[in-house]
Amino acid sequence: MYQFSYAEVAQESGATARDRERQALGHAISLLERAEEAGPRSREAVEAIYVTRNLWSILVEDLANSDNALPDELRANLISIGLWIMKEAEAVRLGKSGSFQGMIEVTTMIRDGLAA
Repeated sequence: MYQFSYAEVAQESGATARDRERQALGHAISLLERAEEAGPRSREAVEAIYVTRNLWSILVEDLANSDNALPDELRANLISIGLWIMKEAEAVRLGKSGSFQGMIEVTTMIRDGLAA
């Protein structure tokens, strides 16, 4: 039988969660890149907006939870970023913006930060 300390299990769980978040962000980035190529009125854009908004909604909700272990300032900054991305996605959906590039760049930085 294997025995692990709580710290080892907690660390592995955190690493697993970060990896899942990184993968989800990577998927959203791929969709946003395809949407950027296809244009803001494409089927790819609809899918990218839907997935990106849903993903960031989940992330913001988790970050807003008082049980989230991240430092308060980091949580607040990530919430602000998430709200900005959702606002940008809505701007594209409404035809007020025609580019996904800002969302791609910011989401890529967040994804890459999770790998550290």
